[in-house]
Amino acid sequence: MGPGLGADAPPRNDRANIARSIPREAEMTTLLITGFGRFPGAPSNPTAAIVRDLIRRRRPALAAHRLVGHVFETCWEAVDRDLPMLVDRERPEIVVLLGVATRADRVRLELVARNRRTILFPDAGGARSDVIRIAPGAPFFRPGRFPVARLAAALRRGGLVPALSRNAGGYLCNYAYWRALDAAQVPGGPRLVVFVHVPPLHRLRDGGRSPSPTSRRPAGRRLVTAHDRLVTGLEHLLVAALAHP
Repeated sequence: MGPGLGADAPPRNDRANIARSIPREAEMTTLLITGFGRFPGAPSNPTAAIVRDLIRRRRPALAAHRLVGHVFETCWEAVDRDLPMLVDRERPEIVVLLGVATRADRVRLELVARNRRTILFPDAGGARSDVIRIAPGAPFFRPGRFPVARLAAALRRGGLVPALSRNAGGYLCNYAYWRALDAAQVPGGPRLVVFVHVPPLHRLRDGGRSPSPTSRRPAGRRLVTAHDRLVTGLEHLLVAALAHP
């Protein structure tokens, strides 16, 4: 995750409302969907608004399940504090983490988390990491826990052209991914963990060909924004993740 453009993170009380927008039911599968707020060089972040709309739009195929949304402050301390709390409190079976990749022009499914922390760039609170490994002595790569082909196909059905990536960076996106995979190794932890990088809205390509922030629907209906397209594509990903045993 690096500097980028997009929608501001909602205030803290809004994040709490998002997290409780669907009542807990014993038979529901719980999905935890996370984004990030602003950070140095990026006064806004598109993932905050994407998380909000994934929770609020309530696609019919998701209606029987419980969606929990959270927007992290883009700080090392916030991830260490909030992610374990969310996993312990909400008991998600599926965790989908979203971040912005400022140089991308399409969504990226991150295949691995890397055992790396940048020491060059401060977080949103001004703190810098003083170590370059998340877990000294652990392997450099940790694979994601999700069906790659199934989720890539779902994004395509949703109108997006995904890329597969083995470089989630060394900033908070990669760090949160690694920590979520930590949680998945604990008995009773999430069964699926996936990280999706989205491009800045103005860079999203239409069908993988050219940047297209808006496109017109048939019969003169309202313009479809890049934000709308990302939300729709990610809804398809969530449905596919739920269908995976």
